[in-house]
Amino acid sequence: MDGIDVLVSEVGPRDGLQSIAPTLPLAAKKAWIDAAVAAGIREIEVGSFVPAHILPQLADTADVVAHARTHPALHVAVLVPNAKGAEAALAAGAHKITLPLSASETHSLKNLRRTHAQVFDEVARIVDLIRALPADRRPTFEGAVSTAFGCTLEGEVPESTVVALAEKLMALGCDEVGLSDTTGYANPAQVKRLVRAVHAAIGADHMTGLHLHNTRGLGLANVLAGLDVGITTFDASLGGLGGCPFAPGASGNIVTEDLVFMLEAMGLRTGIDLNRLIACRAILSAALPGESLYGFTPDAGLPLGFRAAA
Repeated sequence: MDGIDVLVSEVGPRDGLQSIAPTLPLAAKKAWIDAAVAAGIREIEVGSFVPAHILPQLADTADVVAHARTHPALHVAVLVPNAKGAEAALAAGAHKITLPLSASETHSLKNLRRTHAQVFDEVARIVDLIRALPADRRPTFEGAVSTAFGCTLEGEVPESTVVALAEKLMALGCDEVGLSDTTGYANPAQVKRLVRAVHAAIGADHMTGLHLHNTRGLGLANVLAGLDVGITTFDASLGGLGGCPFAPGASGNIVTEDLVFMLEAMGLRTGIDLNRLIACRAILSAALPGESLYGFTPDAGLPLGFRAAA
């Protein structure tokens, strides 16, 4: 990666906002993106192309994508639930499209209202849509295996299921696969074991990212485990906003500010200015009064003599 060691992908404008009742005004979303880019964030998942009656908080995603694309260096990512959502994402000009495939079929039926087989059909349609575009206009297509480490509806998820789903997604034409700890069940040993298994099946270059939650306080410990087995991209949410509204008890994205502090303190370059990143919180505080923002680093401040990675 150009000039950095670890890519911190900000998912708050999608995963963070989908889990709270208030709707963040479009102007505030634009201000958030502007401030995040100014702080050095290189990738932002800015929304999701889902029906407005399901997630009214994200009904303006096309407008948010249009604004995000005014930042030439920003990689603009979105989530889609199906081929119809992908069509809207392609029309809007997203650089990256992620479709979540729950390892737990029970969660898949709650989240996407589709079985595994039906999701595979949607993946194939999306691949066809992307391949019909000129090569220079094709976005990256990620198949994200969610509930990969456990499910609040089914409990334990067999690792063999996760591996098989990752293989199928690649066979259908996805560019890459991500693993998501949707319910905050993962532990560091499990992260290492599952990442190694998926790498062995599809190749380490096709699985570089983790989406981890801090529901049980293990978010950053799981990041360290991911780093040990070659993961170079981690999702996080400003102020720790987020969770899955279709997985009971799921909460707590990793706090972007704490993740960046840990990585930079370890000497790993993120390209992000921590002071500017922490200042972004004021936008959310003003626009979402009453919503809790989390994070140890913003509360404690940076240590005396702290130096970011060179």
